Amino acid sequence: MKILVINGPNINLLGMREPEIYGRRTYSELLRVVAEAGEKFGAETEEFQSNHEGAIVDRIQAAYGKVDGIVINPAAYTHTSVAIRDALVAVGIPAVEVHISKVDDREAFRHVSFVCDVCLTTVSGRGIAGYADAIEYLCEKITKK
Repeated sequence: MKILVINGPNINLLGMREPEIYGRRTYSELLRVVAEAGEKFGAETEEFQSNHEGAIVDRIQAAYGKVDGIVINPAAYTHTSVAIRDALVAVGIPAVEVHISKVDDREAFRHVSFVCDVCLTTVSGRGIAGYADAIEYLCEKITKK
């Protein structure tokens, strides 16, 4: 089983970016959590991060026929990108939305997610541990298919 983990803008700045919201754990630590979760739940993981919407769309499209599931944190694009939503719909790969912070407790504009209705579930507010939760959830869903 192969899981693609996609991160949007500014996730690469974890640890230094608004630590009171996102915590002090770094992007390298996030990658370690992803790799360990993949190993624990029997999945090969691949990670992709971009600050560019089109690059994220391209990576989703390139995943077609190559991965079994997608964990996606569109970051700021969560609230703005119809293009990322449409790419997820187009490829039809089971996906889980993940957010490090609890977006529902933040600014009103962050309460709208353009991808939540095309994902199996959303994991929010669990810090980078939420990525492990999302990988576990996807692995269980894919295995039961």
